[in-house]
Amino acid sequence: MNARISYHMISIVIPVLNEEKNAAILHQELLAVMNALNRPYEIIFVDDGSRDGTLAELKKLLPATVLSFSRNFGKSQALQAGFAEASGEYVITLDGDLQDDPREIPRFVEMLDRGADLVCGWKYNRLDPASKVFFSRIANTMTRLATGVAVHDMNCGFKGYRALVAKNLRLHGDLYRYIPALAASDGYVVREIKVNHRKRLYGESKYGVMRLASGFFDFMTLYFLRRFLDRPMHLFGSVGITSFFIGGGILAYLAIIRLAYGISIGSRPLLTLGVLLVLVGLQFFSLGLLGDLIISRTHGAHMGRYIIREKTILQ
Repeated sequence: MNARISYHMISIVIPVLNEEKNAAILHQELLAVMNALNRPYEIIFVDDGSRDGTLAELKKLLPATVLSFSRNFGKSQALQAGFAEASGEYVITLDGDLQDDPREIPRFVEMLDRGADLVCGWKYNRLDPASKVFFSRIANTMTRLATGVAVHDMNCGFKGYRALVAKNLRLHGDLYRYIPALAASDGYVVREIKVNHRKRLYGESKYGVMRLASGFFDFMTLYFLRRFLDRPMHLFGSVGITSFFIGGGILAYLAIIRLAYGISIGSRPLLTLGVLLVLVGLQFFSLGLLGDLIISRTHGAHMGRYIIREKTILQ
């Protein structure tokens, strides 16, 4: 069995955005680690529409495969492109800012060899600004409670995948932040290891205040995907039926007092509320029905979109 495992090819996928000064350093560190590991490997850089000299620097690196997007599509799409290009049985992802230490890669490989489907890095001693660490911990705590996936650092870009997991992920928007939850919901074995985290030396962090709002929206998307992706009628239908029956009950009550007691109901706000709830209920039920029809026709369709302007293989 050990002989079979030793020939597992490893694909290293690195999404980069404006990392001109970091690309060559990271590549050299990767070569040192992977050559010492003595396994077949490939290095894939995905340039997500960098506006500096990142692409020019990437084209100087040997060996490497460089995918260049026509514009900035986002990290989810960069990962999807890298996963599609990867030919290894194992896929390792890490960020291009030098904060992830490539010397941790053998530990990811060991965990995959031992049966894990997805191994998540945990930046235990995180060397980032205090505000970023604070909000990240809040987000991770909320996600753990909501999903039941016991991973401390959902958004850590340092991960190890079996190819089956990587190539079956369907990422769009910023759902890359919740890959462990998505993988666990599909029944994959998710593990976590503490990794060394380093300070950023060059370039600027892609983290900003706007990511807090987008992170909340992505969290709601994750919740919907985990609970109702294949059955939207269970969500919209439940809300619709509840609203319809409450509105119907109100209208029935008003009809009784009008017919039995002759009380005028035309000017009552309760009449407007009852009609509104019935109409809203019908609309939600219709949304659930349309959702089920769409799912039945497009199930499994790729939701991420990106355009590769150029592919360069450097050997």
